[in-house]
Amino acid sequence: MVAPTAHAAAKEWLRPGHTAVVTGGASGIGYAAAARFVAAGLSVLLADIDREKLLAARERLSGAGARVEAQVCDVSVRAEVAALRERAYAEFGAVHCVMNNAGAGFRMAEPWADHAKAERTLAINLWGVVHGCQAFIPAMLDGGEPGAIINTGSKQGITRPPGNWAYNLSKAGVLAYSESVAHALRQRGGHALSAHLLIPGFVYTGMISRPEKPPGAWTADETVAFMLDRLERGDFYILCPDAETPRALDEKRMQWTADDLIRNRPPLSRWHPDYADAFRAYVAGA
Repeated sequence: MVAPTAHAAAKEWLRPGHTAVVTGGASGIGYAAAARFVAAGLSVLLADIDREKLLAARERLSGAGARVEAQVCDVSVRAEVAALRERAYAEFGAVHCVMNNAGAGFRMAEPWADHAKAERTLAINLWGVVHGCQAFIPAMLDGGEPGAIINTGSKQGITRPPGNWAYNLSKAGVLAYSESVAHALRQRGGHALSAHLLIPGFVYTGMISRPEKPPGAWTADETVAFMLDRLERGDFYILCPDAETPRALDEKRMQWTADDLIRNRPPLSRWHPDYADAFRAYVAGA
């Protein structure tokens, strides 16, 4: 028996009286998602490592009518994510959405340096997602109610631009892991649980150290609005545009990256001086 389609499941879980758990929920995309869930009548359990910001976020969201709880959680620690699950089921009785959104990025040196920063990046961005899925999916399947797992990835995990190699590595792992989760759920019968990969574009959040929003960036609210629209359609890959990068350009960048392997070009040839003209011509459609 094949599980119900993601489209059918998405229409069922986002409804008043249901519950969402959002990690990295004190700010940015996580907070914007939690606000949308509350507005839709869902109860929300916010999780974040920053206690002060977390409690402030809970206070702001609590005035919207739905029940909002908060728990300090370091998603890199498996036991803390398990405790988050126990709190969610103790408080609400069921969970219908888990958004594994907590993330971090650090300035990195060469790929053979900065071991501690790299380890922390992977622990939060990749293992945090794995911990969230492993903690919640079995309980959600046992509960038998409609639900969604939303993992926050990044375009950097697909095109892997030079610079923050540890962040790229962590998000490439989220992509691969989320695909595996979606496939396993698809093969399993008798449930209405779906998995989705959120791939934000250029978003103005706390990870961007600028006092004002860059003109090309979307807000977290715009990103979440796009996410909800694509969840309604049942998309797994939720590839978000922004104010400077339309989907067509994203597709060309991703195709060029895949063709590095197929055509045996140098790695990351998009940034290789010998291929600069060829890439510009490819984007232009020549």
